[in-house]
Amino acid sequence: MEVKEGISMPDVRLVNVTKKFGKIVAVDNVSLHIKDKEYFSILGPSGCGKTTLLRLIAGLIEPDEGEIYIGDRRVNNVPPEDRDVGFVFQTFALFPHMNAWENVTYGPRVKGFGMQKAERIGHEVLEMVRLHERLDAFPSELSGGMMQRVAVARALAAGAKLLLLDEPLGHLDAKVRNELRYEVRRMTKDLELTAIHVTHDQSEAMAISDRIAVMKKGKVLQVGTPQELYMNPQSIFVANFIGGSNFLEGFIAETKGRMSVIELRGGLKVQAVNKGMGKGERVVLAVRPETFTIKRGKDADENALFGVVERFAFEGTNVRYEVRLENQDLVVVVAPSMACEWFNIGERVTLSFQPENAHLFAYPELGLREELAVE
Repeated sequence: MEVKEGISMPDVRLVNVTKKFGKIVAVDNVSLHIKDKEYFSILGPSGCGKTTLLRLIAGLIEPDEGEIYIGDRRVNNVPPEDRDVGFVFQTFALFPHMNAWENVTYGPRVKGFGMQKAERIGHEVLEMVRLHERLDAFPSELSGGMMQRVAVARALAAGAKLLLLDEPLGHLDAKVRNELRYEVRRMTKDLELTAIHVTHDQSEAMAISDRIAVMKKGKVLQVGTPQELYMNPQSIFVANFIGGSNFLEGFIAETKGRMSVIELRGGLKVQAVNKGMGKGERVVLAVRPETFTIKRGKDADENALFGVVERFAFEGTNVRYEVRLENQDLVVVVAPSMACEWFNIGERVTLSFQPENAHLFAYPELGLREELAVE
């Protein structure tokens, strides 16, 4: 395809990058390596620094410390127009006085491409985003999903080596958002681009990313594939932000080989894989809602916890239960709606889980509430 002729696709490296706004440290000593042709997401709650990081890569702002490389080129102090970067904003950012065709061909024309080449690129990218039949439409005449596809097409038509997407689906309704997320990934993969996608939506990041960086308060907590982050979270925050978890407080009562016996509040005891913590150490046990097995009555299963159903909600493919344990902890259980019994409010149940499916963490210095806080 014309828009990628002669382009070598870049990897992106950030080395000890820091950015402050007054006393606020928006990006705190971040180092990252985004690989060539990778679809990479930066995930975190509002205010964690993810958009600031994207703006640093784009050259819209400059770091106070550290270095940024696109390919082998150090781009500190290089203006945005010289970085070969396409930027897709949450708010579409189309020229309202231009129709779709004029918006898309604006980049090639500004870069001095010949008219024939600019038109060829315009037709190709509009066909790619499935909007060729609406090339005469102005932004006000297009739906939100169509406007965002035009915005993506405009970035592609400019011949960008690197596509930066800042919450690109945030203003769209759920159905359009779910469809467009896969379209954007398909287009970037078809063109063999490197893409960096900022979002606060963990399900979006999990669905489309090759790898994800999870951020909190300006720091990158963990980088990995969606499977790695879900199956092996390295912190309480990541265990909660990726997929959600129940957090049960206790201490290590004893160790048995690779297993630890955890005594929870109220004297309840369960087992989990030992993570090198010693007897008597205060810990937090993270158990994902879907890893629980739920049964009626009391059953002497391994890692059995007894409780009473307080609430339930039918969510289509799943049923969500809130169960009050005997020690008064409240846990959430998610069970498939087509493959399970349904349990009524007030019914006594047994919850159990496999030790290998729980994650054991040292109790955080600042407390569990602060560790889980998203702001």
